[in-house]
Amino acid sequence: MPSGPEISVVVPVYDEEDNLPILHQELATALSGSGRSWECVYVDDGSRDRSLAVLLRLRAQDPRRIRIVQFARNAGQTAALAAGFDHARGEIVITLDADLQNDPADIPALVAKLDEGYDIVAGWRKQRHDGFVLRKLPSRIANRLIAWTTGVGIHDTGCTLKAFRTDLVRNLPIYAEQHRFLPAMSAGSGARVAELVVNHRPRRFGHSKYGLGRAGRVLLDLLTVKMVSGFSHRPLTYFVLVSAPFGIGLGAFLVTRMWHWLHDGVDEATLSSTVIMVATVTMVMVYFLMLGLLAELVVKASGMHRPGETRVLVRAMPPVGRAV
Repeated sequence: MPSGPEISVVVPVYDEEDNLPILHQELATALSGSGRSWECVYVDDGSRDRSLAVLLRLRAQDPRRIRIVQFARNAGQTAALAAGFDHARGEIVITLDADLQNDPADIPALVAKLDEGYDIVAGWRKQRHDGFVLRKLPSRIANRLIAWTTGVGIHDTGCTLKAFRTDLVRNLPIYAEQHRFLPAMSAGSGARVAELVVNHRPRRFGHSKYGLGRAGRVLLDLLTVKMVSGFSHRPLTYFVLVSAPFGIGLGAFLVTRMWHWLHDGVDEATLSSTVIMVATVTMVMVYFLMLGLLAELVVKASGMHRPGETRVLVRAMPPVGRAV
């Protein structure tokens, strides 16, 4: 028998006092019938209402299964999930929101899909109960942009309801709004990612904590994830791409200037300006190329990547017929 629970449910909490008793009851109902041991890690993200008091009361009623992590101030959903990952003891981590819009009844199906051999199973809110202009439309645009940029075809990256193998998420440093990119970040290391349609319910209490103001941060994080994931393996390539426009521009400038000299002759003023232009652009290109070579040395010295070797996820096959 494993020393700890098999499933850890991580729930970020921010001003959800009315939802928490209902949520925990639904979680207990869904997980108790799964035949697996479980725990709930609630991360209070600096709530201003009585959420922490409610969590303490719930823990007093179920001390064996409820664990609480408290932030001194609001740090955001990504930080709350990262703290939950650090404190989770289960072999499988389930994440979901505390607003009751994610349905805990979907958890057994996510775990069953994970048992098929996947490392991450992402929920897909195919029928969303949110406003179209402020929630659905921006989400669809962001999801298509993320899928196109990362190459991982997830329909609903913003759905918090996901299932992970614990050893996978603990090796992924996340910050800002990057929790939504966990499937894409993991797929780059060889993780097997699946998607499952899940139930999405209307909000019953409180109000949404997200709006259009988050779109800019998501785009910046998407750029960061894309650059870091590619830069760590091919830094020189990126610096060559940065210097390429300067080389193309310099070539076009020289062709134009040569055509002018062939028809009108060479004069001292244009010759002097051409020499200065060529010298300046050449120095800029050499500067970027030297930065690229320096980055290659840093990456290789740090052990992030070695020639002919790709860093991939290493899996340990679970035993067949585990006792419950």
